[in-house]
Formats: sequence, C-alpha cells, structure tokens
Amino acid sequence: MTLRRYSRTDVYGFYYGTNNNPALIRENIANGNIKYTEITLKQNDRLDILAGLYYGDSRLFWIIGASSGIGFGFQCPAGTIIRIPDINDVSRYLG
Repeated sequence: MTLRRYSRTDVYGFYYGTNNNPALIRENIANGNIKYTEITLKQNDRLDILAGLYYGDSRLFWIIGASSGIGFGFQCPAGTIIRIPDINDVSRYLG
C-alpha cells in the first residue's frame, strides 16, 4: 500500500488533491487506534530525516508532522516533542 498525503480526483484530465489524511491520523491517535512513540527533537533534527530513519522513506515526513500537529516545516526547534506513529497502524486507516 502506498501512503499518500492526497487522495486524487481526476477532473477534466487534471488531478486535484484533498488533504484529509492528516486529520484522519490525528483523530485515530486521539482515539487510541494508532500507537506512537514520543521523542524530543534535538538540534538540527528534521522530519524528513526522522521519517527515513523510522520508516525507511523520507517522503513520509508528513505522517510525523500530521501526528504531531506540525505543518510542513521540515526543521522544528530543538525541544519540540513529536509523535512517531506506528506505520502499520497508520496504513490501516489510510487508503
């Protein structure tokens, strides 16, 4: 399964995305359906690098950002507490 930020809709030959997946991730974390680990960022930590370490794919940075209430900033200040959700749990709720 490919986890994508946007679900795609073909309109007149063009693809427009809707960004519902971050809300689904946050909702399922709040409901206890997605397990996660909290970590505190150190100096120069970036979401894309952490996604590469935890998921083996830096393009999945948006999952960490969504679960932590962070927009699309790759680099967050040191001391920020973020959530690293279990990728298997996430994939059950995104399709």
